[in-house]
Amino acid sequence: MEPEARSGRMDAVQARPLAELLECPPATANLLNGSARCIDFDAGSIVFRQFAPCMGLYVVISGQFLRKTERLETRLTLGSTRAGDLVELAAALGVGQHTYTLTAQTPGSVLMLPIETLNFAFQDYPSLRMRLLEELAREVSRAYGATCLSRTARARQASVADSMA
Repeated sequence: MEPEARSGRMDAVQARPLAELLECPPATANLLNGSARCIDFDAGSIVFRQFAPCMGLYVVISGQFLRKTERLETRLTLGSTRAGDLVELAAALGVGQHTYTLTAQTPGSVLMLPIETLNFAFQDYPSLRMRLLEELAREVSRAYGATCLSRTARARQASVADSMA
């Protein structure tokens, strides 16, 4: 695949600005703003655990947080989050249970939009849910792209090692 085509495809799945994702009519925005809670965490604190009920949609405000999951009796590190990241879209939009554990690596804070309020906002303004679902699809595409790049790099390294042997 040509580098330009690959670049264009990755541009299409870039994260959208948070303000754009959460843009909604004033009444819905006021509802979300009024219910939002800022929660502070110390380093090592667990924000939520895998399989626990989802309490809301989280936005990282400050600090560094690490996402880890357990799949098929194997622990996997999914990566860290940074300020502005939406956390656990899948749980908030569908499954209702967290798909990974989020732990504070440094002191930090998150903004939580409670799930009940979020669901009411989705009923009041369905486009909000659609925009967040689109962002979830972009998130999955970015993760898939990163996995493919990682596999390609490992295959190249193995090929170079084999040719040197």
